[in-house]
Amino acid sequence: MNSTTNRNTKPTSSSRPNRGPRQVQKKKVSTLDPNLLIKKAKPTGQKGFQSKTSFTSLSLSKGLMNNLATKGYVNMTNIQEQSVAPLLEGRDMLGISNTGSGKTGAFLIPIIEHALQDKNQFTALIVTPTRELALQIEEEFKSLSKGMNLYSATFIGGTNINTDMKVLSRKLHVIVGTPGRLLDLASRRLLKLNQVKTLVLDEFDRMLDMGFVNDVKKLVGAMTQRRQTMLFSATLEASQKALINSLLNNPVEVKINSGVTTNENIEQGIIRVPEGKDKFVLLADLFQDRGMDKVIIFTETKRLADKLSKKLNQSGIKSGLIHGNKSQNFRNKTIEQFKSGETRVLVATDVAARGIDVADVSHVINYQLPMTMDSYIHRIGRTGRAGKTGHALTFVN
Repeated sequence: MNSTTNRNTKPTSSSRPNRGPRQVQKKKVSTLDPNLLIKKAKPTGQKGFQSKTSFTSLSLSKGLMNNLATKGYVNMTNIQEQSVAPLLEGRDMLGISNTGSGKTGAFLIPIIEHALQDKNQFTALIVTPTRELALQIEEEFKSLSKGMNLYSATFIGGTNINTDMKVLSRKLHVIVGTPGRLLDLASRRLLKLNQVKTLVLDEFDRMLDMGFVNDVKKLVGAMTQRRQTMLFSATLEASQKALINSLLNNPVEVKINSGVTTNENIEQGIIRVPEGKDKFVLLADLFQDRGMDKVIIFTETKRLADKLSKKLNQSGIKSGLIHGNKSQNFRNKTIEQFKSGETRVLVATDVAARGIDVADVSHVINYQLPMTMDSYIHRIGRTGRAGKTGHALTFVN
């Protein structure tokens, strides 16, 4: 950082420059039409998710086939059926498919095969918008590559960078991380981006939004040996098309869904809050239904998430909490408690919308109306996964 300003020193009233009246930040208002959030589920079960094509049709290495079988993977999902073969051939790809449809396996299987063919030279970089998603991808890689002597590491904010330095001293076949930490390591010349052969941008729509676009460009610009690029997400923003085209070379496009619609397996509804009614009372009443056994509640702000989780616990509804101000260890522990059923509810900001892969989430509740349809799609995508039916409810004032 070139600035010499001490961020910990607050200017006094006498030293603060006269900049005129202080600007009052306008409160963001959602542009979503609540009527669009009411939709009957059209449960398709495994249809639209699971294909009838076996992994044996791909002639994968014996070790990978054994690991797939151990995990109970026999047939490919639809996104895998259409993606894995061209990716094994080295093609670039734009893949659009709902959350929980097998996108991670779609890019990890070809990466593992390519790494086995050239262990000394192959390096893949997988970039994600959230820490949780990065950790889950590496966990899946480890289980799929067990016993193959392939090495991986995750580099994310909120962890000790000195530990990262030690890890980078060895050969890594797969590197997973968030943009900020990856750029930090690259600027210290610890992460050698010019050795990366394969790039994956997972949840690329978020990656290419205004908050990440420059980071992505910097990362890509340093990858002089890049031979293959894969972009995967559940949604597709038309405004990002030019940048997508600049990243991909003659790509295969696989679209299991349009990129602008929600999962058909999710029953969606709204709860209108009458004027003067306590919204929390309405929320607490919902938990009389024992069918709401694994619930994620989204809020727009960290402050409200803190308050809501505290009130739920005080009401006897066991709740965990994650947002950007929580340490990585805290977030990891909270998610494990939610996965195991130790807590019934997870309260989160959008940091979790793209990063939590928890089986059997029964309900997603938007305590506040999301800002955009894109945010809504990713939030409710935490339920109704892998062909199962889920439920999404949104409070509307």
